[in-house]
Amino acid sequence: MRASERFFNGEPLFAAIAGPIDPKRWKRLDEYHESLIVDGMCVVAIDEEQNGRVVRFVLAEGQCPEDVEKHRQEAEGSGHIKRLLSKVEVEANIFERYGLSKLLYSHLTCVDVSMRGKGLGQRLANCAMDLGRSKGYPLMAAFCTSFYSARQKEALGMECIYSLKYEDYKDAEGKVVFFPPEPHKEIRVLAIKL
Repeated sequence: MRASERFFNGEPLFAAIAGPIDPKRWKRLDEYHESLIVDGMCVVAIDEEQNGRVVRFVLAEGQCPEDVEKHRQEAEGSGHIKRLLSKVEVEANIFERYGLSKLLYSHLTCVDVSMRGKGLGQRLANCAMDLGRSKGYPLMAAFCTSFYSARQKEALGMECIYSLKYEDYKDAEGKVVFFPPEPHKEIRVLAIKL
């Protein structure tokens, strides 16, 4: 099992996709996530009792207003997940809403299935916020596709500034695209001033 597959187990948008995901897409996803590490804003937790195995991470990166248009253009020829995320980013309008020239975007928060429910998520998210403050980011934002990730972010004091129900996201023919399992009903954008 690829690293992405291990951590995406239970992620609502991936769970809503019928059939297996092409290994080439997993590879591209892994490469993209690895590229985020270069920005220096990612946080990881390892289990020393399991030879330093990665059990939790927050992939984050700095973003600026120009990134919104770049992401929109990239999404035009992509699959529904990327198009949905771009739509949400455009409609949430975070940069204008807060009058920002940069923000810390918490791209992905994952916990290995074997380590869930132990408070690691909150501890790593707090570390990411501290790191963002130290680098001069005025705000951290996260797109939460999962009911549980949104609940965890709210427990940290993050505020929901935008939401879109999955049943309201439709393809060009007017058909609902995503049917994630309960209790995942919407994608939410949460933010907190640093």
